[in-house]
Amino acid sequence: MQKNVSLAMGNGGLENNELITKVFYKAFQNDILEKSEDAAVIENGKLAFSTDSFTVSPLFFPGGDIGKLSICGTCNDLAMMGAKPKYLTCSVIIEEGFAIRELEKIVHSMQKELKKNGAIIVSGDTKVVPQGSVDKIFINTTGIGIIEQKGISSNNISKEDVIIVSRDIGRHGASIFAAREGIELTTTLESDCASLIQQVEALINADIKITALRDATRGGVSAVLNEWAKQSNICIEVEERSIPISDEVYGICEMLGFEAVNLANEGTFVLAVKQEDMKRALDVLHSFENSVNAVEIASVSDAYMQKVILKSPHGTKRFLDVPTGELLPRIC
Repeated sequence: MQKNVSLAMGNGGLENNELITKVFYKAFQNDILEKSEDAAVIENGKLAFSTDSFTVSPLFFPGGDIGKLSICGTCNDLAMMGAKPKYLTCSVIIEEGFAIRELEKIVHSMQKELKKNGAIIVSGDTKVVPQGSVDKIFINTTGIGIIEQKGISSNNISKEDVIIVSRDIGRHGASIFAAREGIELTTTLESDCASLIQQVEALINADIKITALRDATRGGVSAVLNEWAKQSNICIEVEERSIPISDEVYGICEMLGFEAVNLANEGTFVLAVKQEDMKRALDVLHSFENSVNAVEIASVSDAYMQKVILKSPHGTKRFLDVPTGELLPRIC
């Protein structure tokens, strides 16, 4: 491991995993933390508990802003454990000189997203620092949710499961990059930033046998699948032609050399469900506007343990590795 922290260590990929494992997990080791879920399951499986910090640049982007992102991020982490978000804390670090009008817009976005989740802010903290000490505003949110379906875990995936993605991928990463670099698009591409509790609750209410859920944020779908393969000691075989990618995102990837499976999402999740429930799960997801193109993308095998295989339309296969390098820093 290198001696100093690099931007690549915040990308949600290989370097990020190494930093977390060799520094934080080493110091804070315990049974709950080692499960590496989106949220900790506590109080004998009754509650889910999660925290996240947000440093996106630019603060306002097509489809959302840092305020909306900060609520979606933490509430979605709770939802991925089958939990209904209830109580959040909010801590902000604000740079001296930041416009109150922009701060009010951000807080209003947070308020709207809290309402969608049925959650409330119950505690918080505010710090103002001199200009140059922080880039405009950083937000941390921590949440507690009541678990509505127990047993959802990325450590329990087996060959009885299939892997579904809830919608087309890479929109958040592509939108942020285009906004940051001033790329003018002739399309209406915007971030997929959205709360996911409604889809999760619909799956639970339909009695779908959910094995695992994960929102594909930093590191994208490839990071999720690689984490699952290691955590459950399985091989995940992905059909490349099945992965839904919009023309806009595909075009940006072609232009800049990105892979859509590595790009961040903020309203897209991956789910492992039992094979017999796949069709019903897709029917549930297709009833939501932002999941109309949900699709099965992968199966589970024991071909190469703890590996993800990408199968091309031409019959070739290659390993889909954990993302490395800086990718897009300051994205969430």
